[in-house]
Amino acid sequence: MTSKITTAMAQTQFDQIMDRAVEHNDRFLVERDDESAVLILSVADFVRTLAPPPDWLKDIQDDAKRKGLDKLTMEEIDAEISAVRRERRERQAQSGG
Repeated sequence: MTSKITTAMAQTQFDQIMDRAVEHNDRFLVERDDESAVLILSVADFVRTLAPPPDWLKDIQDDAKRKGLDKLTMEEIDAEISAVRRERRERQAQSGG
């Protein structure tokens, strides 16, 4: 949903506006001197609407969500990378390469 707001409202209620944009995907069209000036929307809304991921990336994201891998911590990601690198080194050592 897009709401028209004034610059004064944007200035005085910016935290609440950001919360609504992030939590509810609300959009805010800020008007200055009765003309549309800027649009406030969440990054997720921007990406989904204006820069959607290609189909192949969407497939990977969906697969990660199904496997529960979309909520990894940085430590878990580092551990996964380390494990893959370790396996690669072991395969190279076994093949003499």
